[in-house]
Amino acid sequence: MSTTTALQDLTQEVIWLHGIVLLRVGPMVAMLPGLGERTVPVRIRLVAALLFTAVVAPAVAPRLPPMGELAPPAPWLMVTETGIGVLIGLGLRLFVLALQTAGAIAGQSTSLAQVLGNAGVTPLPAIGHLLMIGGLALVMISGLHAQAAQLMVRTYDLLPLAQVPDAGAVAEWGTRQVAGAFALAFTLVAPFVIVSVLYNLTLGVINRAMPQLMVVFVGAPVITGAGLVLLLMLAPTMLTIWVQAIEAFLSDPLGAG
Repeated sequence: MSTTTALQDLTQEVIWLHGIVLLRVGPMVAMLPGLGERTVPVRIRLVAALLFTAVVAPAVAPRLPPMGELAPPAPWLMVTETGIGVLIGLGLRLFVLALQTAGAIAGQSTSLAQVLGNAGVTPLPAIGHLLMIGGLALVMISGLHAQAAQLMVRTYDLLPLAQVPDAGAVAEWGTRQVAGAFALAFTLVAPFVIVSVLYNLTLGVINRAMPQLMVVFVGAPVITGAGLVLLLMLAPTMLTIWVQAIEAFLSDPLGAG
């Protein structure tokens, strides 16, 4: 009888531990680049969240109190842990939005905004779609899952269980992350913007000098070709910078940005 009771207590502790960890890990996996995309089936994302939970739970078990010693009620735990998971997940998701913004800026700058625009779940310019596929493939083969698991474990040191982060610090952190995402997007596509400005200035000068010349028919293929050449030359560097930014966030989620 005592063995059965001990087994029941152990089972309850294991279920409690994994359930508490899932509250924080689930939102992070749902927004993780690659696994959190809308093109990934919900069942696959659920299985991924459960697998991450199985990896993270044993690592954080010594930092969590036993089920009988936990003071906060269950609803409070659900709110705080899910909120922390959403917070960190949004920080990761901003990198995907930065890459999409970079592709949109590059597409608009080089007249490649509509080709393959509906190839994804959300309409993207051609350059944006190519950058998204390349970036997500790169982070998945570069060990993002292992770094993400380490981040999930580290969050229990940075943001302890059942503690609400300071609202002012969260607002400052969020503002810094959003500003950093837009700065990263513009940094990635700065060459496209510069070429587009020079192209439009040159086209204006030619149009003023030769009004009878249909400069649009001459200039449109030039800027499109230049955009493709720039994409061919700069895409590896752009994606490398993007992956390095994600790795910096994974190593210091509260200080990066």
